[in-house]
Amino acid sequence: MNNISKFLLSSALLASIGLAQPCYAGLETPRIDQRQANQERRIEQGEASGALTDREERRLEHQQMRIERQEEAAKADGVVTAGERTRLTHQQNKASRNIARKKHNLRRD
Repeated sequence: MNNISKFLLSSALLASIGLAQPCYAGLETPRIDQRQANQERRIEQGEASGALTDREERRLEHQQMRIERQEEAAKADGVVTAGERTRLTHQQNKASRNIARKKHNLRRD
């Protein structure tokens, strides 16, 4: 194999890797995933401490499941757009406020 064909082969390989990478990058949602984990941990902590009633805990868990389903739907086409990320962030903001309100509303089991 001469130097030109090695160069062309390595260029083609690097180009294919470079083109494939953005496809995977569009599916990653590390901030959203981390917030989901934090919010689920807050719900579990509230349940363990007695700050959340069973009904409050069920409703908050249901809200988290809806956000997870929305995230899966956003990932279904292969790319999570900026609008979809904004919508998910907005839903997580609402969920976070709900968790804080429910944990501090003085209702106990």
